[in-house]
Amino acid sequence: MAQIRRWHIYPSVAELQTHAARAILRAAAQAIATRGRFHIVLAGGRTPKSIYARLAAAGADWPHWHVFFGDERCRPVGDTLRNDRAATDSWLGRVAIPPDQIHGIPAEHGPREAARRYAATLAPVHRFDFVLLGLGEDGHTASLFPGTLPAAAADVLPVYDAPKPPPERVTLSAGRLSRARQVAFVSTGEEKRLAIAAWRRGDAVPAGAITPPAGVDILLDTAAWPDRFV
Repeated sequence: MAQIRRWHIYPSVAELQTHAARAILRAAAQAIATRGRFHIVLAGGRTPKSIYARLAAAGADWPHWHVFFGDERCRPVGDTLRNDRAATDSWLGRVAIPPDQIHGIPAEHGPREAARRYAATLAPVHRFDFVLLGLGEDGHTASLFPGTLPAAAADVLPVYDAPKPPPERVTLSAGRLSRARQVAFVSTGEEKRLAIAAWRRGDAVPAGAITPPAGVDILLDTAAWPDRFV
C-alpha cells in the first residue's frame, strides 16, 4: 500500500507541540463519544515529551484512555532511559488514567520475552485510535531502523542490534502501527532535514512503511523542512 502523506509545517516547536496535543485531545473525545474508549500509542523522544506535558495540563476524560507504547528500551523498570518513565514523569503520573489502562512494554524481561508478552497485551485491540511517532536523523521510527526493517508479520518484534544504544529493544511492527485510525509523526530540528528529504523522495526509510488507510500526518517545524536547504 502506498503511503498517503500530509505535511504540516509550523513556525516554532512550541506551536507544533500545541497543535499535536490538541489533535490528540480531539481524537480522544471523538473515540470516547463513538466507542466509549480511546486507544493511543505513545512515542519516545524530546518533542513528544513536551506534548505529553501539554496533555497533563489539559482536561480530558482520562478514565476512558488506554495507553500503549510504540517501542521500549530493554532497561530496568523505572530507568530514566525508558520511554514509559519519560511519559509517566511528564504526563501519565499526573492524571487520572487508571493504572491498569497504561500498558507499558515489559522490556525488562529482554527482547524476546517482552515481545511475546506485549503481543498478548495488544491482541484484544483490533485498531488503535491514535498513533504518535517520532522520526530519527536516519529516518527510523519507533525502533524500526534503516537496513534492519524486518519483513515480519508479527505485531511486536524483538530488537537485538539497534544502531544506537541500547542495542536491545522491543518495537511494534510497521504493520501493527499501521492498524490505526490516525497516525501522526512529529519531527523538529535541522538535523532531521536529510531524513525528511529522503522520505519525500520516496526513499526506503522506515517511516515510509507505516501505511494506515487514512494516511499519515507529519508535523514539522520550519527548521526540519528540507525545502529551505535541500
